[in-house]
Amino acid sequence: MSIRKLFIANRAEIALRIARTAQRMGIATVVPWHEKDRHGPALQVADETVELHGEPPVSAWLNGAALIRAAIDSGCDAIHPGYGFLSENAGFARAVAEAGLTFVGPPAEVIELMGDKITARQFAQRHDVPVTPSADEADAPESFAERATAVGFPLLVKGAAGGGGKGMQIVRSADALPQAIAVARAESERYFGDGRLLAERFVEQPRHIEVQVFGDSHGRVIHLGERECSIQRRFQKLIEESPAPALAPELRQRICDAAVRLASAAGYVNAGTVECIVSPTGEFFFLEMNTRLQVEHPVTEMVTGLDLVEWQLRVAQDEPLPLTQEEVRWHGSAIECRVLAEDADAGFVPDTGRVLLLGEPQGPGIRFDNGVTQGARVSADFDSMLAKLIAHAATRDLAIARLRQALKDTLMLGVTVNTDFLGRVLAHPAFQSGATDTGFLERHKAELRPREWTDDERRALLAVAAAASRESHATELPQVFAAMGAWRN
Repeated sequence: MSIRKLFIANRAEIALRIARTAQRMGIATVVPWHEKDRHGPALQVADETVELHGEPPVSAWLNGAALIRAAIDSGCDAIHPGYGFLSENAGFARAVAEAGLTFVGPPAEVIELMGDKITARQFAQRHDVPVTPSADEADAPESFAERATAVGFPLLVKGAAGGGGKGMQIVRSADALPQAIAVARAESERYFGDGRLLAERFVEQPRHIEVQVFGDSHGRVIHLGERECSIQRRFQKLIEESPAPALAPELRQRICDAAVRLASAAGYVNAGTVECIVSPTGEFFFLEMNTRLQVEHPVTEMVTGLDLVEWQLRVAQDEPLPLTQEEVRWHGSAIECRVLAEDADAGFVPDTGRVLLLGEPQGPGIRFDNGVTQGARVSADFDSMLAKLIAHAATRDLAIARLRQALKDTLMLGVTVNTDFLGRVLAHPAFQSGATDTGFLERHKAELRPREWTDDERRALLAVAAAASRESHATELPQVFAAMGAWRN
């Protein structure tokens, strides 16, 4: 079986990422677009484009029937869901297969098993993968609050079908539990169409470690190493890296072995990620499994030299995995920053606007997965992530240094982005020493505030800007603004 034409049921940087690999493999690509998102970079490289309709615009990528119809009408024989949207929707995966198309991802039955937090935890327990104490609504929703209280506080209440931190609530007392349940249920229903909840013991100051697994249709499952994803705001990742710093080799091996054991037992096929939390005492607990390609997959690609989208497409064509576990090699360190349209210094408030000027960073070991073009309008209709910036080097210290410089070189005028904030995180001594956990940003909030400008600096900057506006040609403005940013830093 071979894929000749691929429908990419996604947008922005991941659609471009998938399209480039598919075309390198000789596979034609079709990328959908919406009127509110008509300037995506993937549209410029796709072999064909298809307009979608829906209000709000995000609903266009959630209409599985319309996506399948568009794929069939454009002559595609496979659909790649990317991440987010319908990528972990078992019903969509099943409908794609029933329509005679190849779904580039795990089978619907595996998505149902591992994509649901409740069934996945129960499955993990049966296969000796440790989980935190918990209560869920699977059998007796009327007693959920009582059983959650019995687990003990603090608790983490979240949707059984959710992901990306949507609707998660930390609860530290019984009085706060009813409101947390109401909020978590409403958010879960809004984002995932499923209001079932799970409450688990909240581990204080945990590290968030995940393992990239891959399975093929011939019964083989391997791992491609772990990633550290502890730098988060509102349960959403901002910085990811591989390998995880300051992780004992024995603990790393136990986590990776557990991930492979879990995926093998599930009959897992294609790309997936087993996520865990690691306590300050070195205990690890299964958190969830993402049955799709992760946002942060580039750091694994950088340290292994592998193309995970190519692996996805080859496995979807019933090919065996290209490597055995013993043949996988890791080199150096890779770190990824998510470039978001938000004001990190004002409580991570999302921003909108038009990208008036775009300057992409370059340099040794630098990769910039960009999801916007110059002139594009950034709206509140979609996720705030505009791009991903990744640095790879022989050592973690050098990767940090390269990434800090690349953040300074990243230019997006017209919309507020979080590049300065990310640079301050990378420069923090605790981050540089590998002393990170999911509470890092809150604990170091005061130290991560931007330095105040002095009056002399303001006057100097105004003078530079005035001179630039009088003397510089438009083609020189990116260099002028980059110099101004570097001068301040």
